[in-house]
Amino acid sequence: MTAAPATVTAETARLSRLAPDYDAIVCDVWGVIRDGERVVPEALDALVRFRQGGGRVLLLSNSPRRFDTLVGLLREMGAPEGAWDGAVTSGDATRAILQGYAPGPLYKLGADFDAGLYDGLDVTFGPLSEAVAISCTGLEDYFNETPDDYRDLLTEAKLRRLPLVCANPDIVVQGPGGKLLWCAGALAKLYEELGGEALYAGKPHPPIYDLAMSRLEALTGGPVDRSRVLAVGDGPATDLLGAQQEGLDALFITGGIHGEDIADPSDRSQVDAFLAGEGTAARHVAPALVW
Repeated sequence: MTAAPATVTAETARLSRLAPDYDAIVCDVWGVIRDGERVVPEALDALVRFRQGGGRVLLLSNSPRRFDTLVGLLREMGAPEGAWDGAVTSGDATRAILQGYAPGPLYKLGADFDAGLYDGLDVTFGPLSEAVAISCTGLEDYFNETPDDYRDLLTEAKLRRLPLVCANPDIVVQGPGGKLLWCAGALAKLYEELGGEALYAGKPHPPIYDLAMSRLEALTGGPVDRSRVLAVGDGPATDLLGAQQEGLDALFITGGIHGEDIADPSDRSQVDAFLAGEGTAARHVAPALVW
């Protein structure tokens, strides 16, 4: 699917100008309303103003955490009340896949702080030699490790023909100081390169959007007109591709994970060429989400 022609340039794609065309926003988190160290006040203010005008805002994150944990983290970081109506995460959507492997055991791959993903699931955990599947939320030490540190483990898993359930399809995310940190998607990609099977529920895959549209319908009390839903994000392979596949307009935030990949982000032709190279496109472009 090809995105509709741009109607707003990179310099003028402020949410205040776009708002009349949309009833709802599905908004990415990392790279849009928070960076590697803090929440972004200007972006959150834009969402507050959109809601004050009658719009609905649903956070749509590839976080492997459940929505309530994600929202709690944002609140702890200083996010204001009134910036969103709800949230859906890749973790939420992934739980249905994991439940399909109950009672397990699953091999748990990821940091302990993501363990809340499993709360309430009827699954057990065990060593790789006994596992029926791998549940991957990310690297165990994503500040210091790389996907290649897991090559031997993933090679063994492939030989055992274990499916890998990827709870976060992102390859990288913004970390402190702008450093890009590897995510579960990088491990899943390596596993596929080794010949293994990876399963996804987060962006750009349908399960997370099915869940998001159900949440929007519950919020609005009726069917969702997808032509009036705007997807906001900084990930071409996740936010933008997912929006295209779901028939949603997208606002590409150039200042996120690809902030250094486009020489002049204010030049729409350069942005479009970059996105074409990534196999996607966006109707709107902006350096950051602002009102």
